[in-house]
Amino acid sequence: MKRIIKKVAVIGSGIMGSGIACHFANIGVEVLLLDIVPRELTDGEIKKGLTPESKVVRNRIVNDHLATALKSKPSPIYHPKFASRITTGNTTDDMAKISDCDWIIEVVVERLDIKKQVFEQIEKFRRPGTLVTSNTSGIPIHFMSEGRSDEFQKHFCGTHFFNPARYLKLFEIIPGPNTSQAVLDFLNEYGEKFLGKTSVVAKDTPAFIGNRIGIFGIQSLFHLVQEMGLTVEEVDKLTGPVIGRPKSATFRTVDVVGLDTLVHVANGLHEGVPNDEAHHLFRLPDYVQKMVGNKWLGSKSGQGFYKKEGKDILALDLKTLEYRPQKKASFATLELTKTIEKPIDRFKVLVKGTDKAGEFYRKNFAGMFAYVSNRIPEIADDLYKIDDAMKAGFGWENGPFEIWDAIGVEKGIQLLKEQGLSHATWVDQMLASGSKSFYSVKDGATYYYDLTSQSMKKVPGQDAFIILNNIRESKKVWENSGSVIHDLGDGILNLEFRSKMNTIGGDVLQGINKAIDLSEKEYSGLVIGNQAANFSVGANIGMIFMMAVEQEYDELNMAIKMFQDTMMRVRYSAIPVIVAPHGMTLGGGCEMTMHADKVVAAAESYIGLVEFGVGVIPGGGGSKEMALRAADTFRKNDVELNVLQEYFLTIGMAKVSTSAHEAYDLGILQHGKDIVVVNKDRQIAEAKKHALIMAEAGYTQPIRRKDIKVLGKQALGMFLVGTDQMQAAKYISEHDQKIANKLAYVMAGGDLSEPTLVSEQYLLDLEREAFLSLCTERKTLERIQHMLTKGKPLRN
Repeated sequence: MKRIIKKVAVIGSGIMGSGIACHFANIGVEVLLLDIVPRELTDGEIKKGLTPESKVVRNRIVNDHLATALKSKPSPIYHPKFASRITTGNTTDDMAKISDCDWIIEVVVERLDIKKQVFEQIEKFRRPGTLVTSNTSGIPIHFMSEGRSDEFQKHFCGTHFFNPARYLKLFEIIPGPNTSQAVLDFLNEYGEKFLGKTSVVAKDTPAFIGNRIGIFGIQSLFHLVQEMGLTVEEVDKLTGPVIGRPKSATFRTVDVVGLDTLVHVANGLHEGVPNDEAHHLFRLPDYVQKMVGNKWLGSKSGQGFYKKEGKDILALDLKTLEYRPQKKASFATLELTKTIEKPIDRFKVLVKGTDKAGEFYRKNFAGMFAYVSNRIPEIADDLYKIDDAMKAGFGWENGPFEIWDAIGVEKGIQLLKEQGLSHATWVDQMLASGSKSFYSVKDGATYYYDLTSQSMKKVPGQDAFIILNNIRESKKVWENSGSVIHDLGDGILNLEFRSKMNTIGGDVLQGINKAIDLSEKEYSGLVIGNQAANFSVGANIGMIFMMAVEQEYDELNMAIKMFQDTMMRVRYSAIPVIVAPHGMTLGGGCEMTMHADKVVAAAESYIGLVEFGVGVIPGGGGSKEMALRAADTFRKNDVELNVLQEYFLTIGMAKVSTSAHEAYDLGILQHGKDIVVVNKDRQIAEAKKHALIMAEAGYTQPIRRKDIKVLGKQALGMFLVGTDQMQAAKYISEHDQKIANKLAYVMAGGDLSEPTLVSEQYLLDLEREAFLSLCTERKTLERIQHMLTKGKPLRN
């Protein structure tokens, strides 16, 4: 039976419940969010003369929770207007409304007795065939479905979202004893395709997969810190970006999540897995117990492993439990990895270190390798599920088995033996079978070692994805130091940036032109996309700074012209060009996006023209494009100056969308042309599909525009008065005003005496002239230098 999810009920509106409700609203699903009726009136309600029967009172808990969620940062919702898709109510008056829902998700307090009461209520009102799932993070699924009908149990399982539901990709699906395979298959696909998640089917074991491995990792670190006498700062230095983990590393992450939350799960595991070989590690070290006793729980209590005092952030001394100024951590081993760009390539070097860092990595990885090997088949039958869970739920760039592969399976076994640890026998069986690694790549697909068949098996679900890592060598058509072109098949090429932070410099521009040349001669279309953390942070400002400091203005003019010409080639080529932005898509990355035939944006795309922050205006066609788009929205009887002002402010205020959906409001994405995909892993495949559709429909090269209406002096005067007032009121500096006036001149089309139709090239020339003149300003150079050295904008 085909199952369509039109409406979802979420029972429980706390942090997780409201977050889950918002994420379903994000993808266009109607949501009914319910919570309990308050036990008593507040003083404010009594003063207003409200009664316990009042709807405002009865829905107060759910409405307050949802309002708090919508105000939180980062936002749980892609766009404020999407919140209208959520209807609130209470479990006493509105439970009957779940009868028209297709999926009911329980997200109430983690108490089995209360959950069972909720399921009893749900069974009274749910329609047969409706999915019912629990978002429990640890209560056994088989306990929750006891006493329910066979039909209920067939459609019941656990669906564990990680907090925050919008941003963390892990979606654990935990079958009950009688869950139908069809339900599991549906949820697995729905999680990937519609919710944008990494779906992982886990076994009904304590803490499932993500938290079982994740809490083991943190708990083992807690003990290792004591054993090795490491500081909080040292551990965070060793367990952060250098090994492909989030910047918050270990102790900062615990502070953000809350030590009490971690302790709750660790205590649950200590009780729930008495036969685990690492059972002793789930016992809390003394210093953690004392911190909990002192209520030093992290951000929520004002102090944890770190504490903010005024402008200073202090670190906790784990021996004395006193706060002290932070000490910079440095290790010789880490210095050896500075030239190694990808974390996966650093692990071999890290475990060979002869200092304390090397010792730490050998002990830490050995413990993790032993633990994950012994969890199969206990918590999952397939090793890739553990890697998927750690990457999607904890933000690891590489999972434990991927790291083990990077070090070498036999080298990993040697590390285990040196630490007196033992691995599961299936690892030896794998080596004996001739498989020397946990993973392999064949014909662009990833294979993993399957314990049951004792052979390499294709990781399921890949057919909807194009994984650039897997085709990097076999499908390479051309490369230079900043970019590489791959053949995606079916006549479509992909251009991938590989410069630092995917900045756009000469090599990337050469790559774009080469990709378009090849596509026009031998292929049908081009995708510009990559699978790095960010699409592109913009132009290579280091190169611009050097040219400006050396006063090589002719060379700088040529470089800007080349950037503009390349963006225009993206717009005006003989083949469809699809740009696939995700993550940070700033400055030049945004300009490239705006010149595509079609944009296939990941929902988590943070797009904006941020050039004001470094003292210039968008110079790669962005200023021209905003003037053009403003003109295209002029309508008869419009106040055209007001329309133009909106586009001007988008650049002038360096606005960046907090999701791809917000980028429509900024005029960066366009309705009816550009699309948003929720699952970033599907983005390249989706972009390829649209390139093919456009090519097969008969793509014709567009004609360059010469019909752009600019308003001349009329607009320029308004802008100059506005910036003058802003500067006089001290809202902007004199240099801000100078930059804004340069932008005003470009977007007004110069000081023409009346509204005039001009060409794109006319505006590009004005844009380039303004950009170049700003590069001669000392304060602009100070801004660029500050960004290069400090990584944040300077207001001067």
